[in-house]
Amino acid sequence: MVRAGAFWWDGGNFFGVVPKTLWGKFQKTDELNRIEVGFNCFVVENGDHRVLIETGLGVRHDERAKERMSLPNPPLIREVVSAHGFEPETIDTVINTHLHWDHVGGNTVDEGWRVVASMPNARYLAQRGELEHGREQHPRDGISYRPVNYDPLLETGQMHLLDGDAEVLPGLRLEVVPGHNRHMMTVTVRSGGKTWCHLADLVQFASSVTPTWVSGFDLFPLEAIDNKARILTQAAREGWWLSFGHDPVVSFAQVETKDGKWRTINNLT
Repeated sequence: MVRAGAFWWDGGNFFGVVPKTLWGKFQKTDELNRIEVGFNCFVVENGDHRVLIETGLGVRHDERAKERMSLPNPPLIREVVSAHGFEPETIDTVINTHLHWDHVGGNTVDEGWRVVASMPNARYLAQRGELEHGREQHPRDGISYRPVNYDPLLETGQMHLLDGDAEVLPGLRLEVVPGHNRHMMTVTVRSGGKTWCHLADLVQFASSVTPTWVSGFDLFPLEAIDNKARILTQAAREGWWLSFGHDPVVSFAQVETKDGKWRTINNLT
């Protein structure tokens, strides 16, 4: 786990139609009804390759935005990765589960008049359909897409566009899972008889594993419910470890269901 900082945002946005009397039991709010939201990135390596999953929110935010998010000094993903013992030059693959600014804001950095890859030797992977949707700038979610986070990588050939599910490395698989948007991906890693699945924004917090607890940001809530139920049922049955797009405390957890209720177990912080 490489947590690239955190910000504060309205809790109701993340829990949609779920009333605060329920989600408030798990998420503390400030005086503006904001909850802490982490930017969760991960490094996976197999001896020959080193993969970075997500790059966080980046540093391109004006003072008004930083005040609104209670984010005075957003960190550079290069510095965060390096502080964890992984030099940016050693990352050979970056996975963008989707292209919302809070997941790919660290894709690029400004060097003088140039915009360059933050991981200079990496290929960046994203879904073609996600890029096409971002370029539409739909009124519903166009604000979530910032071309500076991916267009420079397309111009240099560092961003590779996928058309559906893909196996990036042996044991590391990307699956397109509609719900949050049409082309978001989960990341599943299988090794040594164990499975870990990064759920990205399909499940943003450990507290939101209940399939019907979908985010107000989700474009396709019914599909989100179906995909959450499908993946979490398999995860509970097979003992997978899970991670979440924005939980500021829980890094990894397992999940169980009993009498129609879901909860995480064995939470690791």
